[in-house]
Amino acid sequence: MNVVIRANEDEVALYAYDLVRDRIIHEQAKVLGLPTGSTPLKLYARIAEGFKRGEIDFSDVHTFNLDEYLGLPEDHPQSYRYFMEENLFQFINLKSENIHFLDGMTDDIGAECEDYEAQMDELGGIKLQILGIGRDGHIGFNEPGTSLNSRTGYVTLTEGTIADNKRFFAEDEDVPRWALSMGVGTILDARELLLLATGANKADAIAATLEGPVTSMCTASALQLHPDVTVVIDEAAASKLKNTSYYKKTADDSEAMAKYLANARRKAGLE
Repeated sequence: MNVVIRANEDEVALYAYDLVRDRIIHEQAKVLGLPTGSTPLKLYARIAEGFKRGEIDFSDVHTFNLDEYLGLPEDHPQSYRYFMEENLFQFINLKSENIHFLDGMTDDIGAECEDYEAQMDELGGIKLQILGIGRDGHIGFNEPGTSLNSRTGYVTLTEGTIADNKRFFAEDEDVPRWALSMGVGTILDARELLLLATGANKADAIAATLEGPVTSMCTASALQLHPDVTVVIDEAAASKLKNTSYYKKTADDSEAMAKYLANARRKAGLE
C-alpha cells in the first residue's frame, strides 16, 4: 500500500489528478470507478480543467459509480447521478452511453445489481477505482458490519447517515433509508485502488484503515488485502497515524531505490 501525505486538500487533488491522467494515458485505464461526496470535488475540478487544456481525453472511457440512493430518480437534486453531472460529466467528453449508473428507481433490485456487475465484467473489470471514505471507515455505502466479500446490492443506511441527510430534504419521509452500492468484494476486484481523504474528521477512519485490523466494522480496512492501493491524504487526515514518518520516507522510494541499485551495480563492476 502506497501512502502519500500532502500538506492540504489542494495538493491531494493535484496528486490524484496526475495519477488518474497517467493511468488513462499510459496504462489504458479506460474503465473508471467513481465516488461522490465532498472529497473528490477538487479532483473533479482539476479533471475538468485538465480536459479543457487538452491534457486528458474521455472519449473512449467508461465510468461506473459506486452507489446511488434507492428511491431517487436520476434528475433529483440529491441523487448521485445528478451530482456527477453537475460536478464532472458536463465538463468532459464522456459519452452518455459510457456512463454506467445504478438505477435508484428500479423495480427489480436483484436484476439491477447483477446487471451492473455483468457490465463491469463485459468491459474487463474496473481498471482504476477511486474512493472516498466515511467518518466511520465505510467505502461506497458499505456501512460498518457489511461483509468484506459483499457484491453489488442494496444496503440499509445507518440512523446517523439518515440523520445527516435530513437537511437536504423538505420532508423526513423523503430521506432515503436504503441505497444501492458496489460491495466491498466488488471494489476489491478493481485492478488498482485510489483512496482520497482530507480533513481532521477523517483521521480516525484513516488510522483504522491503514493501521487497524481488517474488520467489517471498518470496511475500508479491506484495502489492506489489495495488491495495488494508493492512499492520498492531507496532514489533517494523517494526524492520528502512528507510522507517519515511515510513510513519508517510503513515498519517494522508487527513485531512491533506483539510484541505490545503480550505485551498487557500479561498485560490483556490473556497469
